[in-house]
Amino acid sequence: MGKGFFISKVVAVVCVVVAISAVATIIALSVVYAQEKSKNQETPATATTGTTAGPGTQTTTPSTPKEPWQHYRLPDSLSPISYNVTLWPRLTPNPDGLYIFSGYSTVLFTCVNETDLILIHSNKLNFTMFDGYHAQLKAVDGASAPQLKKSWLEVPTQYLVIQLSSPMQAGSTYELFTEFVGELADDLGGFYRSEYYEDGVRKILATTQMQPTDARKAFPCFDEPAMKAVFHMTLIHPHGTVALSNSMNYEPINITTPDGLNLIQTSFGPTEIMSTYLLAFVVCDFGFIQSDLGAEVLIRIWARRKAIDEGQGAYALEKTGPILSFFEKYYKIPYPLKKSDQIALPDFSAGAMENWGLITYRETALLYNPAVSSNGDKEWVATVISHELAHMWFGNLVTTRWWNDLWLNEGFATYVSYLGANYTEPDWNMSDLIVLNEIIGVMAVDALASSHPLSSKEADVMRPEDINALFDSITYSKHFIDMHQSKSFIICLQMYLEEFKYKNTVYQDLWKNLQTAVDNAGIQLPHSVEVIMNRWILQMGFPVVTIDTSTGKISQKHFLLNPDSVVDVPSEFNYEWFVPITWIKTGAAKDQYWLLTKEATNPDMTIGASEWLIANIDMKGFYRVNYDSENWDRILTKLSTQHQAIPVINRAQIIDDAFNLARAKIVSTTLALSTTRFLNAELEYMPWQTATRNLDYFVLMFDRSEVYGPMQGYINKKVTPLFKHFKDLTANWTKIPEKHTDQYNQVNALSWGCSTGVEGCKELTTAWFKEWMDNPDNNKISPNLRTTVYCSAIAEGGVVEWDFAWGMYRNATIASEAEKLLYALSCTKQPWLLNRYLEYCLVPEMIRKQDATFTINYIAGNPIGQPLAWDFIRANWDHIFNNYGGGSMSFGRLINGVTKRFSSEFEYKQLLQFKEDNINQLGSAASSLEQALERTKANMDWLALNKKLVFDWFTNEISGTV
Repeated sequence: MGKGFFISKVVAVVCVVVAISAVATIIALSVVYAQEKSKNQETPATATTGTTAGPGTQTTTPSTPKEPWQHYRLPDSLSPISYNVTLWPRLTPNPDGLYIFSGYSTVLFTCVNETDLILIHSNKLNFTMFDGYHAQLKAVDGASAPQLKKSWLEVPTQYLVIQLSSPMQAGSTYELFTEFVGELADDLGGFYRSEYYEDGVRKILATTQMQPTDARKAFPCFDEPAMKAVFHMTLIHPHGTVALSNSMNYEPINITTPDGLNLIQTSFGPTEIMSTYLLAFVVCDFGFIQSDLGAEVLIRIWARRKAIDEGQGAYALEKTGPILSFFEKYYKIPYPLKKSDQIALPDFSAGAMENWGLITYRETALLYNPAVSSNGDKEWVATVISHELAHMWFGNLVTTRWWNDLWLNEGFATYVSYLGANYTEPDWNMSDLIVLNEIIGVMAVDALASSHPLSSKEADVMRPEDINALFDSITYSKHFIDMHQSKSFIICLQMYLEEFKYKNTVYQDLWKNLQTAVDNAGIQLPHSVEVIMNRWILQMGFPVVTIDTSTGKISQKHFLLNPDSVVDVPSEFNYEWFVPITWIKTGAAKDQYWLLTKEATNPDMTIGASEWLIANIDMKGFYRVNYDSENWDRILTKLSTQHQAIPVINRAQIIDDAFNLARAKIVSTTLALSTTRFLNAELEYMPWQTATRNLDYFVLMFDRSEVYGPMQGYINKKVTPLFKHFKDLTANWTKIPEKHTDQYNQVNALSWGCSTGVEGCKELTTAWFKEWMDNPDNNKISPNLRTTVYCSAIAEGGVVEWDFAWGMYRNATIASEAEKLLYALSCTKQPWLLNRYLEYCLVPEMIRKQDATFTINYIAGNPIGQPLAWDFIRANWDHIFNNYGGGSMSFGRLINGVTKRFSSEFEYKQLLQFKEDNINQLGSAASSLEQALERTKANMDWLALNKKLVFDWFTNEISGTV
């Protein structure tokens, strides 16, 4: 699934770049803190009549399950073969004002082990009763099936339970038929509805999001990844709409219901054998564009008709074919389907979902309009498409057995998404941007003591809320950089996919194939692949490697952002790793060195008085680096006098390592700040963006204190040359820079310039915005700069500017433009406007549910809005939790975003109180709350140590005193 920015906690992985004998890491950590909420009740008697969801039949799973239906995992007694499912979504409300769907399903399954019990997942479905039972069972091939003895809905574990009067026979095949009704709710999960307006007309569509555990909300099914089957889908829908699913459809037919409704019935060919979470179906009146007739794979881009007519799907169509072809060659396995439909949905919780043959997207992840969308929007479309297409093989064709190995699917797909995007957009240099977009950001989360090892036991990830908690930034983002450079690794991957296609795996299966590739290539590694990997996936975190260039001594220790935090998770490896160290001495590349113990000595790493040394070249390893003070001084001198002698990624790495080492009290904060002195001469995006992210922490900590003034003065001095550079490069802001990363860095120049008072910046942005206000139909602001310009102008303005932007947001027909305005509206300095904006977040007609948590976070990013947002979510948590989904993948990010400024004892106690008040309704936000508590403590300690020191340093810098 495409990373949407909805988070919680997982992660760790490792892969080997065997061509250069280096370990490549995709590391991630998995944590589950969600609390089970349920009340003990007796197992019910069987309902005997009517259509029922089981009132009076709900039971609660005890803490120590005794009965099979009290376990969250299915037994291994039954194995599905195929489903025949017919669904009829109603796109108008019934007399009770509810949107519903009805359907019936037949699942064909084999009895693997003799049993008198059928457990099949079902959630929020009302069943038609047959002679007092929820289903009908019959044997295939003329055999007789056991009689049903009892049936009920086990709500806590989401099962339809059917007890039989005698056992089914091992090796025999049976069919289970059910008929049911469900709500076509707007909860963004299972079979749900999405609403939008087109030309003033309100329209309803029905769509799906099954991953991870919501196929059971659409029809009864064996809803686990290993329970693969073939699906035969039929959809009944109104005239004027089209039905889509994973497979190509047969010719639709007209039907008339018993009550005289004229409808369309569309049936689809059988799917490939696949997991339930990959099933998808949509009923809508969208338009589409498609690939040329006769293409080997039919590619169609679906969206709102107006979006298609405006050409917003053209870029996606242009890039999908080449990316698909790239992966066919990369994996050496043809794409197994006849078509690849991609559809942009107005309401969608994730960024995208890799449903096999029918990929669903947020509009911002698929649609692109060059007149309105920025280069960042374009990059996002390319990388998300690439991510989802990567899953067609790694995840769909070969699927992990259980969700505890989610990191393997998502971490790999995130990595190769950059390969696909780089193939189709070679000028973007995506192999460098992966460091910024993925690696650097995720290291901060992995440096917390509240992390857990990646490789969770299956038994630790059982409940739906536990599974939802795995979908976080580390799952998607922790990985290494140069896997594709290893021919042996690619061969290994191809062998793995060929061996396990249409099957399920565990992560050790990949290691075995990788070991075979290593052996066949004659590559010498210090240990076996599995032994190397275990150090990274069976223990949390990563190391900081310290190199003393006066002696050549090298050491490692577990890096913790808060060194005073207690690590209460033991490790059989004592938090030591096998670390591949790449390094340069005075610009010359040296042989890779393996650090295999806590301490070692490499005489080659001693340097002379005129030399300098940098390790972890281009950040090809997942670790931080510290040096002796003399080498730090030499690095700082080189940055100040000849910064281009250091590779650009390492200039970014030096800044990021130094700031994080300072937060961990390993180096001084003044050393970290000193790594930014050279920025007045730096024009490249990566160092500036890394500095921006790290200085953002200082902004968070100090924007409410006296430190803020001198800090702003310092940044002003550094960014002014960059601002002038882009003013000249763009002919006074009238042209777009040619280089992809220059377009990004132009935004840094403008954003920092306006926020720190660079002469002429605010006047520029407010003038552009006013020109737009005077002529709303002609927005001349460059799409790349709109987010910054809108934010700056709204911050400087008042209610008139805010109301204008709100009106433009409400009328926006392009999702990426709406998203820019949604953020910019949070920039106002008027508390009453921010409070009004917060209230809008709970009105889906004002702000879509999919955007509500992000909007609250945007407001919390404003120092004036942060306390308002915190008060708001505390006062409304019940409503948010119950109406926006306790398992929503945005909840963890909501807690992180609203609390990131917390740095006082008072705020820490408020967090503890919030935890106590809501202990049973935190859902997927539980682990993020633990992170917030840990982070707040670290912030408190850091401020106590650094506030005066930082104030003095900035003051001296702007006064010219060193």
